[in-house]
Amino acid sequence: MFTYLSERVDLTVLASAIGLVIIGIASVYSATYDARASEIFIRQTLFLAGGVGAAIFIAFVPFRMVQLASWPLYFFSIAMLVIVLVAGRTVSGSTSWFNFGLFRVQPSEFTKITTVLALATYLSRSDVTLNNVRELAIAGGIVGLPMALILAQPDMGTVIIYAGMFFPILYWGGASRFTLVAAIAPGAAAVAALFGTTTFLIAVVLLGVLLYITKEHRVVAAVVFSTMVMVGISVQVIYDGLKPYQQKRIATFLDPAADPLGAGYNILQSKVAIGSGGMLGKGFLHGTQTQLNFIPEQWTDFIFCVPGEEFGFLGGAAVLLLFFLLLYRGVALASTVKSSFASVVAIGITGILATHLVINVGMALGLLPVVGVPLPFLSYGGSSLVASLMMVGLLLNLYYNRKEY
Repeated sequence: MFTYLSERVDLTVLASAIGLVIIGIASVYSATYDARASEIFIRQTLFLAGGVGAAIFIAFVPFRMVQLASWPLYFFSIAMLVIVLVAGRTVSGSTSWFNFGLFRVQPSEFTKITTVLALATYLSRSDVTLNNVRELAIAGGIVGLPMALILAQPDMGTVIIYAGMFFPILYWGGASRFTLVAAIAPGAAAVAALFGTTTFLIAVVLLGVLLYITKEHRVVAAVVFSTMVMVGISVQVIYDGLKPYQQKRIATFLDPAADPLGAGYNILQSKVAIGSGGMLGKGFLHGTQTQLNFIPEQWTDFIFCVPGEEFGFLGGAAVLLLFFLLLYRGVALASTVKSSFASVVAIGITGILATHLVINVGMALGLLPVVGVPLPFLSYGGSSLVASLMMVGLLLNLYYNRKEY
């Protein structure tokens, strides 16, 4: 019986997702238990039911139908991103949601999936290679279009997720080392510039050496290097053009203690919550930072603090272990499936989940700036939860059809 089941269902993916969902729903319950926000837990439970239904449906949809529907779904999701800019609801300065009474839907969460499907369909063509400038530009355009629309909302956190998904796909799709370095260099230079001139100059030298070592054409390498330098130099101009709350988030990342009662408050309280959990934690519903509401709306971006405080190091480690198993199976699946389309989809989903994990946990630990990125399966948010479960459904579908070309 077990052998029969394991041949048809990726039990590691299924068990990891179930474990994360259980921890997530318990964490949301705890975070809202003493915050007079029980309706949040109820909504999350309803979205969980919908997400499980969507995952089961996707897991059993014929494999070829998923591929055939990729482009229509992609263009439909692009249309939704355009419509939400015009008729969407603005929350915390970002016009990202459709409002349906008690529920809100964020189309950018689902566009991540349709973008991966469209990109996989394009890259699975036998006549496409990522080392061709034209075809690389088309692939970049498939990802860049939703990124531009989401940036207009503005939602920088979600834009970063798209970038984090694209780079693994470039690597997996056979892009050369030079292409990968060229794609990463401008962003790396921009981040380095935030830390000061010295850090920026060191980054420029190191990236310049990498470009020289991997160069395929001197002129192209020179253009990439010049672009990288110009992007780094223009960081201050771009920073001055950001909204005040965005500037505060960056400044808080560089020095959380500079504004301990303002922009740095959540980060400092998050670190206190996780650190106070010790090895075994304070017990379910007994986390002082959680139950006394020291972290505003902890059930969203800072949900990782709940298992970290209430179940200590072991609780946080359990969450990370479950994510590791899920990501490991995603990469393993990308390596074993016969279809090139399925392979790119698996690595794209893995890239999305991994980027979410790194950024969200990095935010909670004060290692990364607060950019409003939820932790999949755990953070409150119906669109995020349903989209995460849909990605699990896709992985299960790919596993079941792993021998198809």
